[in-house]
Formats: sequence, C-alpha cells, structure tokens
Amino acid sequence: MTAPESHPQRLRVAHLNPNTPTPFHLAPDAETRAALAGELGLDVLSRLDFRGELRAHGRDGWLLTGNLAARVTQPCVVTLRPVRSDIRDDVHIQFSPHVAAPEGDEIEMPDETLEPLGTFIDLSAIMVEALSLALPEYPRAEGAELPAPDQPDEPAGDTRRPFAGLDKLLGGKSGES
Repeated sequence: MTAPESHPQRLRVAHLNPNTPTPFHLAPDAETRAALAGELGLDVLSRLDFRGELRAHGRDGWLLTGNLAARVTQPCVVTLRPVRSDIRDDVHIQFSPHVAAPEGDEIEMPDETLEPLGTFIDLSAIMVEALSLALPEYPRAEGAELPAPDQPDEPAGDTRRPFAGLDKLLGGKSGES
C-alpha cells in the first residue's frame, strides 16, 4: 500500500476534523494486489486505485465519497479464457453512530450506503468491499456462447400421463388373485 504515514488506511474518527474534508488515496502495491486477487478469486489484479474524501455529515456522522478504479482479469464462465475488465465505480457511504451493527447469520440491510460508526473507518476494507461488489459476476470472453442444449431425436411421448400404463400392470395382477 502507499506509505502509512502520508495516507493512512485506517482513520481514527476522534482525530478527524469535522470542519475540513479529509482526503484519501490508496494505491496498493503489486504484492498486496496479488494477495487481493487470490482472496477474490481473480487471475490478476493489475491496477487498483481508491481515492476520495471523508467529511462530517450532520451533527455526529461522516460521509465517505470516493472513486474506485481497477483492472482485473477473470476466467470466462464459458471458455475459461482470461477476460480483462476495467472497473470504475463511485462509492458513497454514510457512517452514523445511530446505526447498530447487524447481528445474526442472515440479515437484511435496509440501506446499503448506511454503516455503523465505530472507533475507526477502515479505508482498505471499504476499498476491498467496493471492488468485490463491482466485479463482473459472469465474465465472458468476446464471442463466447453457451452451447445449445441437445435436442432429443424422438419425442418423449405423452408426458402428461405418467401413470397411464400402471392400470394395465395392476390389472394383470388383480386377475390372478
């Protein structure tokens, strides 16, 4: 990552100036990008840049606005060939002390841009989450198409009456008794 003393990755909320926006810029080095690529299931994360500012919002909240730019290489879902994608995404998060941290296994967040305010705001965690949400879910190489499903040569017959021949089988056995 960039030098921690000039661009901290975790900001202590108590040290932020509510009268002046706090700019930030994170540009992870090659080793960190390779580790992130492995964590996110990417072939390559060749570029990652996250910059913006954090400013006071209301009486006791904070608003983060930023831009995420990345270049990723993922395997195609059809051919497994490498697919390179350029990602540009705007990030807006409002931190509030009046929002409780979610509990339980399955939760539903009413507003995905509203986060609980803790002691720190972790910019690198926000960057990784924004990147993971912005990744293409099903990357496809140019011209890659799924093969058409095989068509049966003969019609399957009457599938609306699956027990149609059962009466004949039962009828033959009932005559024996």
